[in-house]
Amino acid sequence: MGNGIKAPPQRQSPWARLRGRLFHLYFLLRRPMTLGVRGLVHDKATNAVFLIRHTYVPGWQLPGGGVEIGETFVESLTRELEEEGNISLTALPVLKSIHLNKQATRRDHVGFYLIEAFRQDRPKLPDHEIAEAGFFPLDALPEGTTLATRRRIAEIFGGEPPSPYW
Repeated sequence: MGNGIKAPPQRQSPWARLRGRLFHLYFLLRRPMTLGVRGLVHDKATNAVFLIRHTYVPGWQLPGGGVEIGETFVESLTRELEEEGNISLTALPVLKSIHLNKQATRRDHVGFYLIEAFRQDRPKLPDHEIAEAGFFPLDALPEGTTLATRRRIAEIFGGEPPSPYW
């Protein structure tokens, strides 16, 4: 990219790749068009963002996931933040952009939210879905932070125009 953002190389085991593909196949069969949400949880006091690392896909990412049937985007985001980070919203999140995620399928759209009013009552411990999670200073993101995550951070804090693609 022209803005100096470089994605680190990402590797995953064959089993993790298979799990990821099966996960997406399941959702493709269950919901031909998928909707998702991602949240950029920003701790203004420490100028840090909350990132997660899944057990089934490589890289550090913003928390989020699929919007279930009957859920609003905000309801889905609220659920995902609790599940993936023990994070509760204390005010409504701000919708920043909507993206087509061509890496998943040609039918996956992601609503991207900024969250600056939240509470985390306890750190997120590893489980079957989340390998690691935590807050990272904007100037010290962990190695393996995905390109999409770096793009969204650059759009919010670096003044980059939002891309239509995740």
